[in-house]
Amino acid sequence: MDGPREKIVAAAYQLFARRGIRDVGVDELIRASGVAKATFYRHFRSKDDVVLAFLEQWYRERTLEIENAIARRGTSDEAAMLTIFDVFDDWFREGAAQVSSFLHVLMEMGSEHPLGKASIQYLDRTRQQIAELAESAGLDDPHDFAWSIHILIKGAIVAAAEGDSRAAVRARTMAKLLMDHHRS
Repeated sequence: MDGPREKIVAAAYQLFARRGIRDVGVDELIRASGVAKATFYRHFRSKDDVVLAFLEQWYRERTLEIENAIARRGTSDEAAMLTIFDVFDDWFREGAAQVSSFLHVLMEMGSEHPLGKASIQYLDRTRQQIAELAESAGLDDPHDFAWSIHILIKGAIVAAAEGDSRAAVRARTMAKLLMDHHRS
């Protein structure tokens, strides 16, 4: 059974992903998690600390799901890059609200706010992972490639939020073109 900290993060995970950070208060987090106020503050000094725990959990889950998808498909380094878009396509079809969490927090809080800075760090870590895949695939200028792919991912997230059910598929097609562009 989950402890109080895990209950709070689980409640935050649902609330923040669907409604944003500013719209959810500490009292609502306490009610949704079923813990006492003193218990909440024993585990988290502030709502911002809960947001940081939420972002870390989403980053770990997202990374693990992509790594598992790549491992299941036994794909080459090039195909592994495209698998990222397949996973995003699955998330979009499932209606996984947390897909856009880093972008939402960054846009909601701003790049100078500690939560915005944390989101930028997670986005940077994502680009690093993409650059490593690009390097393994032998693509030219892996960091430039990673920025371009990251733009595609973020664009697909926004397009999916607008109702484009094929956003990840469209981005995957563009990613193939970028890969061709970055081959020696």
